[in-house]
Amino acid sequence: MTEVTQKVERAIARFDRVTRQLDERGGPSREAARRERQRLNAGLGRVALGAAGAVAVIWVAAVVIGFIQPLGMFGFLGVLLLSAAVAAMIIARGGRRAVAPPAPSADLPNRQMVERFDSYVYRVRPALPAPAQVQIDAISAILPSLKETLNRVDTLDPRAQDARRLMSIHLPGLVERYSHVPRVYRSERDGEGKTVDERLVEGLTAARTALDEVSQGLARDDLAAFETQGRFIQSRYGSDGPDAPVPEKDGNGAIVDS
Repeated sequence: MTEVTQKVERAIARFDRVTRQLDERGGPSREAARRERQRLNAGLGRVALGAAGAVAVIWVAAVVIGFIQPLGMFGFLGVLLLSAAVAAMIIARGGRRAVAPPAPSADLPNRQMVERFDSYVYRVRPALPAPAQVQIDAISAILPSLKETLNRVDTLDPRAQDARRLMSIHLPGLVERYSHVPRVYRSERDGEGKTVDERLVEGLTAARTALDEVSQGLARDDLAAFETQGRFIQSRYGSDGPDAPVPEKDGNGAIVDS
């Protein structure tokens, strides 16, 4: 009986692993991976451009010096080594930033903060338990629309401030504190009967709800402004508006087609 039970448990674990892999191929996780690749490609392009610019400056300086004083073979080799060292240093520094982006800085503009936060949650996702990953995916699904709405809102807007504090301080702080808890203690229950993993899921769920409310609230404001503008144009220039053309009538009072 024990052997049968173990086989069933192994089959269930294998099924969960396969379905989790299938889920990761589509949906929010796949979209988050696509956005992260775009950010990495853009970052690598900027790093390569910076390295090329630095090397170009070195060679321009070498040419200028060469007109004044011939560099010779050793001078030429020195310029080559300096160019390689500077390029390697710039690429290595840019590579470290790309591989391990920190949590969003509190002084970033709204759009850049959402992009940095999107990259941050994508990077920390694999280290979290499966239920927490579900909430991370739900948060990732909100971020594209949140970026659009926050991009048009002033940084000091109260709703923007709430979202910014959550993305730059509260949620990264929750994940960091979770990572500090040794694995052997994460299954222990606290005074309310909840484990560390369950607390993490609750916190991520609350964060997802808060970001969703901010995004929906700002979108509703845009929708209301659009409807107000549309009604104004209709009342001002529509067929029943004050500037609508007065129809011509014949002697019997009938409207004449123009």
